[in-house]
Amino acid sequence: MKRKFSLMIAAALLALTAFSYGQAGTDVKKAADDTGKATDTAAKKTAHATKKAAVKTGDATATAGKDTGKGVKKGATATAKGVAPKKLQTR
Repeated sequence: MKRKFSLMIAAALLALTAFSYGQAGTDVKKAADDTGKATDTAAKKTAHATKKAAVKTGDATATAGKDTGKGVKKGATATAKGVAPKKLQTR
């Protein structure tokens, strides 16, 4: 009788252990799925922000290039007027 009771207790503990490991595995899988979704969302938001920043940087670079070109042209004109000998200035 005592031996039968011990075997029943051991079987119950073994079943409980197997159930616990199964539940832990399910919980870990759910956590991994949630982490994957969060990572995917963060990556999409980062890509969108990077794209917007790249467009703004491109626009700013184009504007700076135009302004630099105007400044170089004005400087070259002023330099040419100030450096050229009087005899060569026919205009």
